[in-house]
Amino acid sequence: MTRKLFGTDGVRGRANTYPMTAEMALKLGQAAGRYFRRDGSNAHRVVIGKDTRLSGYMLENALTAGLTSTGMNVLLLGPVPTPAVGFLTRSMRADLGVMISASHNPHHDNGIKFFGPDGFKLSDEAEIEIEAMVAGEITPAQPQNIGRAKRIDDALGRYVEYAKTTFPAGLRLDGLKVVVDCANGAAYKAAPDVLWELGAEVIKVGVSPNGTNINEKCGSTYTQTAAEAVVAHGAHVGISLDGDADRVMILDEHGHVADGDQIMALFAARWADDGRLSGGTLVATVMSNLGLERFLTGRGLRLERTAVGDRYVVEAMRRGGWNLGGEQSGHIVMTDYATTGDGLLAGLQFLAEMARTGQPASTLIRQFTSVPQLLKNVRFEAGKAPLDSAAVQATIRANEARIAGKGRILIRKSGTEPLIRVMAECEDAVMLSEVVDEIVGAVEAAV
Repeated sequence: MTRKLFGTDGVRGRANTYPMTAEMALKLGQAAGRYFRRDGSNAHRVVIGKDTRLSGYMLENALTAGLTSTGMNVLLLGPVPTPAVGFLTRSMRADLGVMISASHNPHHDNGIKFFGPDGFKLSDEAEIEIEAMVAGEITPAQPQNIGRAKRIDDALGRYVEYAKTTFPAGLRLDGLKVVVDCANGAAYKAAPDVLWELGAEVIKVGVSPNGTNINEKCGSTYTQTAAEAVVAHGAHVGISLDGDADRVMILDEHGHVADGDQIMALFAARWADDGRLSGGTLVATVMSNLGLERFLTGRGLRLERTAVGDRYVVEAMRRGGWNLGGEQSGHIVMTDYATTGDGLLAGLQFLAEMARTGQPASTLIRQFTSVPQLLKNVRFEAGKAPLDSAAVQATIRANEARIAGKGRILIRKSGTEPLIRVMAECEDAVMLSEVVDEIVGAVEAAV
C-alpha cells in the first residue's frame, strides 16, 4: 500500500478543506491513538503542539477528541516550535507527539505531523498503517478508559532551557546585536528569550501573531524583512526562522543571506576539524548545490544525498550513524542535539562560531561558491499528473542530454503543495535558463 493521505511531512492542505478538516483530524487522532495503544493499557500519553495559525484551535480540539476516545491521555503544549514537540515527546515519556503546522506555508494551510516515542518523525511504514486505520473502523475505548486532556503551562520554558544547553558553556553573546525574525510563528516567544538570556542585544521581527499573518512577508521564505532590519539597526547578524521554526536562514551584517547549504558547509568543516563529524559525512538532499559537494570533497569529506524532505535526511543519518544533515531550504539536523530540523539551535551554533572566531557573519556565510542553480515551480490542479505526459518526458530527456557533463536537472512533485518543481544546475547561465524554461513550458502545457 502507498501513502495517499500522508505527504513528505505529515498530512497537509488548506484548512477546512479535505484533508485538513476537523472530521479528518478526529479520525487521524483515533487512528494514531489506536496504533500506539495496541497493548490495551491505560498508561499512554501524547503531547500536542501547534504554531500560531487560526485553524490550529479547530484541529487541536478535533485531534484531542480522537485521541482521548481511544484512551490516550493528551498533554497540550500550546504554540511551540516543531523541534520542541520532538524534544518534549521524549522528555515527557510520551508514546506519541503531534505538531499542528504547515511550516512555511501561508496561514490558510495547516498540517499534522507525528513523532514516535523516540522523538523522531514516524516512518513511512507507520504512516501507511495509520492511514489504513483511518479508512477502516476504529474501536473506541470503554467509557471508563477514555483519556484525559491537560494543558502543560511550562512547555515552552522547558524547551527554552534545553536550547540554551546546546550553546557552548564557555561562550556568551555579549556585544552581539542580533535580529531574529520569528515569522509570526511558533518561536515568537522562545527564540528572542533564548538569545537575550545568552547575552545578545535582540531586535525582534515577526513576533506579533494574529492567527493569519504567519509567514506573511517575513520569516525564512521572505528574508527581505529581516535583511532590512539588520541594516537599519546596524546588527551583526540576522536569524530568520519559518512558521514552525524548524528552518533557518542566516543573514550577515549587510543583509546578505546564507541558505542551508552554506550553513551546513560551515558546520561540517568545523565539526570535522574538532573530530565531531561522524563518519566524515554530511547528509543532504538532491536539491543541495553541487558547490557544497565540491567543498566537502576538497576537504576529504563526503556528501550523502537523499530524497527531498528532512525526514528522509534524518532516516539516512540514523541508518549511517551520521550526526549532521539538512536541506538547502534551511532544515539543519544535528542529532547530537535534536531529533529533527531546529532553526533556533542551528542559529545558536552559527552564533557560537561568531563568538569563538571573532569573524563577522559575512565571512562565515560564504564557505563555497555556488554553481548557478535555477528553480521554477509550476502549479497544477488536483487529479492531474503532468509528469506522466509523454511530451513532458521527451522534453526532460532531450534537455538532460544537452546538459550532460555540464550540470544536472532535477524534476519532482512537491510533497507539501500541488507543485511541480523544475530545478537545474549549470556553469553556463544561458544554457541553465534555456533548459529550465523549456521544461517548465512543457509542464505548463500539460497541466
